[in-house]
Amino acid sequence: MHTALFNPRIKSLARGNTLVFVSVGLAALLSHAPRIRPTLWIILPLFGTLIGTAETVRCIQRRWSFYHAGVLICIYMDLMALTLVAFLLLYPYFIWLSSTH
Repeated sequence: MHTALFNPRIKSLARGNTLVFVSVGLAALLSHAPRIRPTLWIILPLFGTLIGTAETVRCIQRRWSFYHAGVLICIYMDLMALTLVAFLLLYPYFIWLSSTH
C-alpha cells in the first residue's frame, strides 16, 4: 500500500483524492478566499486537480461493485472540485470585464 501511493505506474485512489484535496486547498490559499483576487498561479492547482481526476478515473472497474460505486462518487467529487478551482481562476476576470463597461 505504501509503495502504491508513490508509484505512478500503479493505480491509486488515495493518490488521486489527495491530489485533488491539496489542489483545492492551494487554490483557496492562492486566491485569498473569501476575497477572491485575480492571479494566474491558480492554473497550477487546476492542473493538479485535472491530474488527480485522471488518476481517479484510472481506478474505475469494468464490472459494477461497491468499489466501482465509490470510485464514481469520487469522480463526481473531483468534478465539483475542478469546477471550484476553475471558478476561483476565472471569476475575478469576469468581474473585471463587466466593470470596464
